[in-house]
Formats: sequence, structure tokens, C-alpha cells
Amino acid sequence: MARNMSPRFKQCRRLGVNYCGHPKAMNRASSPAFAKRKKPTDYSRQLTEKQKLKAYYGILEKQLRHYYEKALKSQLMTGDALVISLERRLDNAVYRIGFANSIRLARQLVSHGHILVNGKKVNIPSYQLQVGDVVSLKEKSRKNEHFRDNFLGHPAFNLPYFEKNEEEFSGKLTRLPERNEIPVQVNDQLVVEYYSK
Repeated sequence: MARNMSPRFKQCRRLGVNYCGHPKAMNRASSPAFAKRKKPTDYSRQLTEKQKLKAYYGILEKQLRHYYEKALKSQLMTGDALVISLERRLDNAVYRIGFANSIRLARQLVSHGHILVNGKKVNIPSYQLQVGDVVSLKEKSRKNEHFRDNFLGHPAFNLPYFEKNEEEFSGKLTRLPERNEIPVQVNDQLVVEYYSK
């Protein structure tokens, strides 16, 4: 399975956003080494926004293009449909609900079979959640101290479309998110412009 294993902090500083959520990620962002020396072109702005979106969701180019092609067929605006579709990925839901403190760990939890959707094991990180789906930690995995601490100690994003249940070690997608509720600092219109060429 292809994964992006480039240094996260370095990428955060280059893109100008703390996509991994680590408090120290942007510590050296104001260093002269990361200063932009040229005025960015339209293409470079579009490319940067696309790279941000890939970084936020931990996906690669081929996957993002696939999501874009699906978003083109949606009745919503293409940019909104693209981000909403990415937000419904299972690995992202695991991260947002609070089972993991990073998208990389969330992906690992899913692919190693620790996560259930509606009581059934799903080990595909790109699995698309539907409204009403319940994501939970496998019974055996709840005894793992690391997983327990992550879920109970790690603050969830408190998003209005995810409902966290600490007693059941679960979370539920209560409704489809709206674009302005999704905590992703990306100009998705520029991503659409990049792919529409």
C-alpha cells in the first residue's frame, strides 16, 4: 500500500499550515530558510492548495484525482463535494472522533483491523461512511492502554456532524458535513482549477 512518509513538520512549514495538528510543527516557520523569495504564480498557488488537501487527508495523487472525478458528477459545487467526500473517509473519521492523534495512526488502526463500522470489521481506510454509520473500537482493542488513552485523553474535534460516545468507545456520523464546518484550511476552488486544465 502506497503511503506518503515524507517528514511532516518540514511539509507543514513548506505548505504554511499545521495539517498534522502537532503543537511544535510550525515552530521554525518564520525562519528565513522558509521565506518565499519569489512572487507565487497562479499555477504555484493552485499546486500548493492541492498539496495541502493531499497532506490533510494523507492521500496520494491518484486517489485525489479519483475523488475529483467523482465530485464533478455531484450536484454540489465541485470543491465542496470533493472535501465532503474526503471528510467521509473511514481513516479520517477515526482521527476526527479521537481514536488516533494523527491521520497516519488512524490509517494504521483501520488497516490493522482495530475498527468496526456498524459492528463489522472494516480494514479499508478509504471506506466511505454513510449518514448513521457507527464507528467503534474492537472489543479486544479497548483493553489496549494506548488505544484507551488516545480515545479518552485525546480531545476530539467536537464537530457537529460527528457524535462521540465514550462509554461505547464509538462515534457516529450524524449527518453530512457542510464545507464551512470542515477544519481544513484549503481553497478548494484553486484545487478544482488545477484539475480542470
